[in-house]
Amino acid sequence: MSQQDIAVVVGATGAMGQVIARRLAARGLKVVAVARSADSVVALAAGTPNLQACVADIGNDAAIAAIAAQLDGPVRMLVHGPGVATAGGVLGAPTAAVVDAVNIKCGGLMRLVRAADHRLQRGARIVAIGGHYGFEPTAYAATAGVANAALANLVRQYSWAYGERGVTAHLVAPGPADTDRLRRVASARGERDGISADAVLDEMRGESAIGAFTTVEQIAWAVELLLAPEADALAGGTLFMDAGRRKGLP
Repeated sequence: MSQQDIAVVVGATGAMGQVIARRLAARGLKVVAVARSADSVVALAAGTPNLQACVADIGNDAAIAAIAAQLDGPVRMLVHGPGVATAGGVLGAPTAAVVDAVNIKCGGLMRLVRAADHRLQRGARIVAIGGHYGFEPTAYAATAGVANAALANLVRQYSWAYGERGVTAHLVAPGPADTDRLRRVASARGERDGISADAVLDEMRGESAIGAFTTVEQIAWAVELLLAPEADALAGGTLFMDAGRRKGLP
């Protein structure tokens, strides 16, 4: 791996994306940080060596050209980790919110891959950040459940589409991550149920076999792990990082 190798991180200004982008930059990769907010992504780039800002809306096809214009060397890794709106459960979530989530998660990954296709080298990784609810459906997380389930299928398709080129595709599926966003969700659920946000968080911890949330640092560690040549064996697979929440098999 040379200093010229590039990693593209979509959703780079989110709580998780910032940690991933900084970790890959510290690894020596040139990181192209993609986000919709110019102020946020420029500020991130200003404070991080080896990181350059790319302002683009991954939910729009114009992002393909915007990202491609930033790529001037071999691409070692693509990381697709934008967040989607929390719109409630399947009985009440607006259908437009579910469609938008699929567009951002799946359409966004397709746009990212198309932007970088001509720069992907043998050994490159396509990494999508999914989530627990794509594999353990609930009645209260419609957008995350539907979009992340579709994302798992798309990652498998990329695994087959790029396998002959020696490019592998991977899905990282965290459980609830300990972020400000999770605390906002807990607060909203607490107001709905008439309990405190801390009580909601305790209930959510209790859904884990080890009584814990996943941390953004753990997620970034897993993404960096996929740079190892041994990770070829994980092609098309899912790294479950749910702190023991899953009960289903496989």
